Amino acid sequence: MSRKAYSFVRTFRAEPARDLCVDRHYLLCASVGALRLEAQDRVWLLPPARAALIEAGQRIRVSIPQPVTTASVLFDTAFTAPPPAPLTVFDLSPLARALVAECGEWGESDEPLPTYAETLFAALAAVTWRLAEQPSPVVVPVGRSPQLRRVLRLTEQRLGEEVRFEDLAYEVGLAPRSLARRFADETGMTWRAALRRMRVLRAIEELSTGDAPVTRIAFLVGYRSLSAFNAAFRELTGRTPTEYQASFRP
Repeated sequence: MSRKAYSFVRTFRAEPARDLCVDRHYLLCASVGALRLEAQDRVWLLPPARAALIEAGQRIRVSIPQPVTTASVLFDTAFTAPPPAPLTVFDLSPLARALVAECGEWGESDEPLPTYAETLFAALAAVTWRLAEQPSPVVVPVGRSPQLRRVLRLTEQRLGEEVRFEDLAYEVGLAPRSLARRFADETGMTWRAALRRMRVLRAIEELSTGDAPVTRIAFLVGYRSLSAFNAAFRELTGRTPTEYQASFRP
């Protein structure tokens, strides 16, 4: 009989997207680097300060843009209550990160958990289930139609450039007004709002994988003003880029 809960700590090289579905509730997070998660027509990035809580049986798509070390936990469905939602991405508190690290000693095994370990996993579930009630707003839509998916891909490829909405519309064979309506219908936001989220998401990826100066990252993701970058970053995350990067460290 496998354990009621166990930790999954492993280092991966960069990998393309692959589908994943497990029969346990899954706390997916990284201790070094960042994971990219796609589900429910949305995309999230999971640096060390964030996690995804995924209900058993939910299908997700995970990619690894750069080398990453996972520090995830899987819970038997009989060990915990179902998560608050089928899939939630949220910021990890210092307590949650400490519990994830402490649970890292107990991997998958047929041996039962000692009482101390079972108490730790139960505490981690209680803390993260509570955190999952406040999902993170840093999410990017994927889009349903081929045209919108292509526009989003082109936008992501050109984040460091001067991207023009009108040029993208004509590239996919739509009038700007038609593309704007499609954005509203399929994503519930404007292209400009999606662009801002993509830039912040890419900045989080850069912040999580190195020590590049914030100014350099701002220019890399398309901002020509550090103050504008800081304002956009704070609006979505509630913190400055420097504060957010500091949260990655234990």
